[in-house]
Amino acid sequence: MSNVALMRFTARTIACAAIVAFAACGGGVAADSRQTSDSSTTQEADSAGAKRESAAVKVDGNIPLGAAVLLRCYPSFVKEYRDGKLEMADGSTIVYNDGREKSFVEKLDAADPEDMFAFDYNMTASTPEYLQDAGRSRCEALFKKMYGSSAAAVQKHLVSVNWFGQRLQFTNVNGAADSLRAVAAELARHPNLKKHLRSSGTFYWRKVRGAQRQSAHSYGMTIDIGVTNGGGGGDYWQWKNPGKSETAKITYSNHMPLEVVEIFERHGFIWGGRWYHYDTMHFEYRPEILMYEKLKNQQ
Repeated sequence: MSNVALMRFTARTIACAAIVAFAACGGGVAADSRQTSDSSTTQEADSAGAKRESAAVKVDGNIPLGAAVLLRCYPSFVKEYRDGKLEMADGSTIVYNDGREKSFVEKLDAADPEDMFAFDYNMTASTPEYLQDAGRSRCEALFKKMYGSSAAAVQKHLVSVNWFGQRLQFTNVNGAADSLRAVAAELARHPNLKKHLRSSGTFYWRKVRGAQRQSAHSYGMTIDIGVTNGGGGGDYWQWKNPGKSETAKITYSNHMPLEVVEIFERHGFIWGGRWYHYDTMHFEYRPEILMYEKLKNQQ
């Protein structure tokens, strides 16, 4: 679908489709996860989801779909879209589309908000298509506004999450920690998956390996699992294809059960195993990617 066609969505179309496509963007709790015995965690997650569900999408007939989704998923930070810019809660603005023609690598290294939606997040394909890495493009100006522009700033928002005997540090910004708790509650009902769940890391302020862009782990909204204790989740494109460049053809590999993946996705997380440059241990809180994909596919 062309960008022009996407920009012609009306406010009513987007609002109605959003409710159907993703019941609580920003960390909604799936219906079956509310049946957990951990009532305090469930109530907390439900409350956060309800608050996000009540947030209105302020759009008009010319707003890009990606901008509308950002308004919907991050209402505490992204307040308006006007004159090609996202207006933030602190009064600053971020240009939605900088107008530059970018290569694949440039969409990763110098992403504006529009570039975040440049790739397909395909939840049905058995292997990702060439150079389809939805989620690897992150507008650093936007993410630093939301989660923090330094390690110290991010750490102020980290809270403890009980993850199968581990105490993990995860950001409470945008309801990310509540969503991870909801994932844990649902996974706890599947003891056969336990060996895949041990975490090898959440918050870690650093650059992406081999690049100058900030890692998603820097923002405290990403978790790696399944690398140790026989989890078999440690398939990473550079480990499996040593010496290959970002645009080279590579061989895909995955040992993470899709049952785990689908539970994470129900709560607003994307999976690195759906990237051409796969990282199958990696789950990242990106509800805007999931909502965009669902709305786009309805057209």
